[in-house]
Amino acid sequence: MPDDNQKSHGFASGLTQYGDRDFSLYLRRSFASSMGYSREMLDRPIVGIAHSASGFNNCHRHFPELIEAVKRGVLAAGALPVEFPTISLGEVFLNPTSLKFRNLMSIDVEEMIRAQPMDSVVLLGGCDKTVPAQLMGAASADIPAVQLVAGPMSTSKHRGERLGACTDCRRFWAQYRAGSVSNDEITAVEQRLASTAGTCAVMGTASTMASLAEALGMMPSGSAAIPAVDSDRLRMAEETGRLAVSLIGSERKPSRIMTHKAFENALRVLLALGGSTNAIIHLTAIAGRLGHTIDLRHMNELSETTPVLVDLKPTGVGYMEDLHAAGGIPAVLRELKHLLHLDCETITGETIGERIEKAHPWVDREIIRPFADPVRETGGLVALFGNLAPHGAIMKRAAADPALFETEGRAIVFSSLADLASRIDSPDLDVTPNDCLILQNAGPTSESAMPEAGYIPIPSKLAKAGIKDMVRISDARMSGTAYGTVILHVAPDAASGGNLALVKNGDRIKISVANRSIDVLVSEDELSKRRLELIIPVKSKSRGYQYLYDTHIMQADDGCDFDFLVPNKN
Repeated sequence: MPDDNQKSHGFASGLTQYGDRDFSLYLRRSFASSMGYSREMLDRPIVGIAHSASGFNNCHRHFPELIEAVKRGVLAAGALPVEFPTISLGEVFLNPTSLKFRNLMSIDVEEMIRAQPMDSVVLLGGCDKTVPAQLMGAASADIPAVQLVAGPMSTSKHRGERLGACTDCRRFWAQYRAGSVSNDEITAVEQRLASTAGTCAVMGTASTMASLAEALGMMPSGSAAIPAVDSDRLRMAEETGRLAVSLIGSERKPSRIMTHKAFENALRVLLALGGSTNAIIHLTAIAGRLGHTIDLRHMNELSETTPVLVDLKPTGVGYMEDLHAAGGIPAVLRELKHLLHLDCETITGETIGERIEKAHPWVDREIIRPFADPVRETGGLVALFGNLAPHGAIMKRAAADPALFETEGRAIVFSSLADLASRIDSPDLDVTPNDCLILQNAGPTSESAMPEAGYIPIPSKLAKAGIKDMVRISDARMSGTAYGTVILHVAPDAASGGNLALVKNGDRIKISVANRSIDVLVSEDELSKRRLELIIPVKSKSRGYQYLYDTHIMQADDGCDFDFLVPNKN
């Protein structure tokens, strides 16, 4: 029988209660033995491997191989690896949008980490919402955890042109809408955009979140940008398994690694990458689980002193495989060294400053520019405030046309996604390039649950006339792979009664990036009058997860988390 004095770890921890601890352990070992484990293995500490492989997630199709590499590392270091699946969020396969289910995945990750016997955990994800969901869940469970990401796709070629999902897919689609690409060519491009395993090949949301997980200290140095199909990715997986064993019994938990200063470091890196707008929502949600906040006004201050240093699509020319070859995130950190909190501890036990010192000094200046000679003088993101967005809105200025930064234009309002779809390409649409396209009721509290619809297409008749950009404003999100003068995450959103809901066709909209402002030029008296006339649709009675979502979802400036999952919101 088991020794009562045996230290509880592995299968001896977190026992199911039957009123007899020895029986509980005996029963658990009996069932575990059916999987062919020897007694020696059953007595080892356990490293859980939480993974999100799924037939509905093309980014993760190489996970079986990665899981085996993690297991090698765990076994070599003397522990027992036990993999388990969680919900998987394949970005383009979910309706109405993957963000709606990020919180559900985070609950799954948190509760399975808590409920099952493990002494540390490897979080294996990659697609846009999987990494933030895993970090959110791990932050709430707060046992030693280390992130391992899928890695980016490798690029392909079409008629001599280098391609990678998904910025190039948007570029070709815009050309197709404008009539300059044929049906046959768009079909051929479709087959070449995503030709390997891994996440989008550009600095979209998946790559941004991988980079920020490394900047936060939750991954080994240099692990964010390794291509999915590169053998280095497998070696990193094995090393991550070894690292997970070294975490057992340590205090290197998410709450210790992801501190307020670590989140500020991550913001600096986000700005220097020209990264995805979605990362603001995800960083805010992860920070919120640990009682920290992301202040958008403070982000603006950081953005003024953090230049864009990385020249990748969608704001530049390179791809993620180029970033890896150029020196990766360690090289970016080196350029930002004087702005970072170098004493922040990482999951490997070293500080950010020590990581920078250990990293190889070589860097490709075509991809990672020196601080003194940046791609752009200021950070890639900026938050705007005003009567149209009292709690803020986000603009990716690195992907926008500077000629539109100081703009006043007429509002062309679409009241919903259905309204947008039915009218945007109408030849009768009254629109000019100087107008501001406004999309309402696409935020977190809407029926559409904040999809990536903020990248409102240029009206067909303008696209065919050669117009490539114009001001677009919404409470929705946009893909990190998108580009253009797009203002997103307007908070509060229209469906909750925010001022965006009060905008009417013909109103004048004024935007000033210099002043960080976004306003509808309508008097407060008129806005108050419109508010009295505003009818907020009553949502139909819901059940299950939809009920949780309808009842507890927060706004974009709170990370779109559920209020009951955030300590200071309960």
